Amino acid sequence: MWPNLSPDMYSECETAAPGDVLRVRQEQLNSVLYLVSGRVQLGIREEGQMRHQLGVVEGPFWLDASSAMLNLPCVVDMVAETRVQLRRQSLEAFQRGLESLPKSVQVLLHDMAAGYRQQTELAISRLAQDAEARCAQWLLQHAQHDDSGAMSVILNQRKRIIAAQLGIAPETFSRVLRNLREHGLIMGSGNVLKLPQPSALELVAAG
Repeated sequence: MWPNLSPDMYSECETAAPGDVLRVRQEQLNSVLYLVSGRVQLGIREEGQMRHQLGVVEGPFWLDASSAMLNLPCVVDMVAETRVQLRRQSLEAFQRGLESLPKSVQVLLHDMAAGYRQQTELAISRLAQDAEARCAQWLLQHAQHDDSGAMSVILNQRKRIIAAQLGIAPETFSRVLRNLREHGLIMGSGNVLKLPQPSALELVAAG
């Protein structure tokens, strides 16, 4: 329908094996990837693994067209689920193809790309909120009153083990604790965390 947006059929296909990382979140694009065949996971990688999968796409499919249209960094990590074949087009060539389309079509595609990105960013934000809620629930469940009557939690296990129990990466667990500390919901360091505002923490736990 729009030949100017088709990848160069004479360009050489690239191949990637299962598990290969094709795009990294916040990567600034200088090319656009067209998935000729195979399946690719879209999501958030942590500690070298796809911790949160937001979707799977199959070729033929433009993998990062929305980011290229908006001239923004890639919004998700992309990992080959199967052996895939790809064609790569320079960002400049892709955008020239867009500019050659009727203005009304350009506006339509831009709005669709913006809507897709907004939905994806919202999904990522909710994943982060879900991690905060799980951490807050865990802290409240393991809290005890100390001699002064205040609530505190003793971390008897390594953070990576606690993170595994919560189904999140250790990096995510540390980030959530840092955010809670910045908001004054936990205090202290080492293996003892004080909970100065348990009622506020309950609100976080409720999601």
